[in-house]
Amino acid sequence: MRSTGETTERSSHPLRRRTVLAGLGAGAAAALAGGCARGDSTAAKPGTTSLANDNATWDDGYVAAGRELKKLTGYALRPLSNPNPTAYTQVTQISLQTTKATDLIKWQSGYNLKQLARTGSLSDLTRLWEAYERKGWVTKSLRDAMSYRGAVYGMPLYQSYYVLFYNTHVFDKHGLRAPETWDELLHTAEVLKKSGVVPFVATQNGNWPAYEWFEELISKVDPVFYADLIAGRARYTDPQAHKAMQIWQDFMKKGWMTPADFDQNNGPAALKTGKVGMFLHGSWQSQGLTAAGMKPGEDFDAFVLPPVTPSTPRSVITEAGVLAVPEKAVSHDAAMANAGHWLHPSVQRVWTDFLQDGSANPKAVTSNPVLARLRKRALDEHWTELPRYGQSGPPNLMQGNTDDLGAFMTQAMSPEATLRSMASRATKEWAAWNKDES
Repeated sequence: MRSTGETTERSSHPLRRRTVLAGLGAGAAAALAGGCARGDSTAAKPGTTSLANDNATWDDGYVAAGRELKKLTGYALRPLSNPNPTAYTQVTQISLQTTKATDLIKWQSGYNLKQLARTGSLSDLTRLWEAYERKGWVTKSLRDAMSYRGAVYGMPLYQSYYVLFYNTHVFDKHGLRAPETWDELLHTAEVLKKSGVVPFVATQNGNWPAYEWFEELISKVDPVFYADLIAGRARYTDPQAHKAMQIWQDFMKKGWMTPADFDQNNGPAALKTGKVGMFLHGSWQSQGLTAAGMKPGEDFDAFVLPPVTPSTPRSVITEAGVLAVPEKAVSHDAAMANAGHWLHPSVQRVWTDFLQDGSANPKAVTSNPVLARLRKRALDEHWTELPRYGQSGPPNLMQGNTDDLGAFMTQAMSPEATLRSMASRATKEWAAWNKDES
């Protein structure tokens, strides 16, 4: 799991410095005072830029990408990893208001970035973004998720697609292929279920995964409606949402989905052994499948969920983490230089090779043949790219609605009750967000 992407959805409100200070627990405050991250302090070190993040398993990747950056800018990356995601969120929010700000931070795109940007603690990266656009190194569709009030405050750390991974040997054994249509998807699930294989991984374990199937089904019923819903222009009680929830409930009743408490960390092993047939997740899970001993393109492949009706345009849910530059970064000029070269193809080649995932730079080449094929098809066929649900609204709305979806998955709430609750919360939270914006 990509920690920042999930934990910041559960974070406190960083609307004002006093709000952050009030909400900062004693443990987090002590961590800030004593140095919160693995590695060295945030003090400037010649030839490096410090990078605060909450995923120590990526340190080797940051270091490797940093070596490429140093060839271009003169500055390597020095990862400072806090293994406690909650503490990372709290400490980062408060450190941005001090002289101890790291040079770069890893954060979440969308409304969590907007929430942080409106404190005035992040640097404006618009000039760097426009330079990337002129070179064709970033797509315009990502800009809104990286922006606040028209200015860019984040560079995409990566860009993942939400896909269904499958074990090629299991599919071959049962005469199946990657479904191109909804009917083919249903046929695939029926065959797997009859063969003793659970067709789909679905879980609310860890909270945030509860919205994975929600975003997928809503967007495949109607991608335009999904875009309107996450923008607050449509209602959760509209017919398209009811249709998606009915499909989801039907899948669960047929036994096509894993129990709601399934541990996604066991997903790669379950896919490898054939206990499950398809694993819906961000394409970054390629790294986990590879670590489990599966080779991309040989032992596993992936497809994007097809639209429910043939006339519906194809779409794909995307996830993009963020690199941001604190306004009070210790080595601000160096951090801006690295932010302005992060999407360089040579840097992205090293980084995506480590992640086994995709780059936000459409000209960057990924060594993972599964993702390279999917990304090429998406670009060639002009699939609609849609942001991940968890980044697509006021944080309190996303958290509350994710809780409701988890209750639905455990059958504690009906589809109708779930949507009514989500709709009521949306009215309240959008009003609160818009009031703060005025």
